[in-house]
Amino acid sequence: MQVIYEDNHLIIVNKAVGEIVQGDKTGDRTLADEVKQYIKEQYMKPGNVFLGVAHRLDRPVTGLVVFARTSKCLSRLNEMFRTGQVHKTYWAIVPKVPVLSTPAVASATTPLSPSDTSEGWTRLHHWLTRNEQQNRARAHQREVPGAKEAILDYRPLSATDRYQLLEIRLLTGRHHQIRCQLAAVGMPIRGDLKYGAPRSLPGGGIALHARHVEFVHPVSRRPISVSAPVPSDDALWQALSSVHSS
Repeated sequence: MQVIYEDNHLIIVNKAVGEIVQGDKTGDRTLADEVKQYIKEQYMKPGNVFLGVAHRLDRPVTGLVVFARTSKCLSRLNEMFRTGQVHKTYWAIVPKVPVLSTPAVASATTPLSPSDTSEGWTRLHHWLTRNEQQNRARAHQREVPGAKEAILDYRPLSATDRYQLLEIRLLTGRHHQIRCQLAAVGMPIRGDLKYGAPRSLPGGGIALHARHVEFVHPVSRRPISVSAPVPSDDALWQALSSVHSS
């Protein structure tokens, strides 16, 4: 865990591969537990430490997680996430050329603004269903019973012979949305066996990183804009992100 930003009302940390944000059936120690311990020791707080979870990242994903340190902040953050006032940008490493072992689900075309088009953005528009037993989402070209609309924009930032780094903006927030939608067009995220990647990564992680978050502070009203460094122990992450890490 690496602390990226903190004040009296919230704390933002860079989650590592394998850390779980909030408790589940595994019973493993959580990132929230680690942050509470940090606050307790850093500020010599007696008794229990309040920490509110406003959003989550999948266990194999790295990057920014925002926690609330007060109940007032948590209430306002929850509303901000619900209404799209928190803007998150993700980075992902995918095959340079789409690999389609099975037919891809064609995405519906949604026009982008001229400025977005000139910047190289592409929009993916699907309908996602969720298999609870497999903890997996499936993309559909058209609305089907039980499906939720999923929209994201992406653009390439850099590439090697085999892989490319994508920047991703979510317009909706669905279960496994980035992982499922990119796989549906033949670009499974590196290391993501669940969605068609050919091989795993050390530690069971995948090359998806919550890179940047910006929002208006829910209490002070100051603008917050922070970025998280990519995993330092992965040479491909370092190579692809080197020109975009300032």
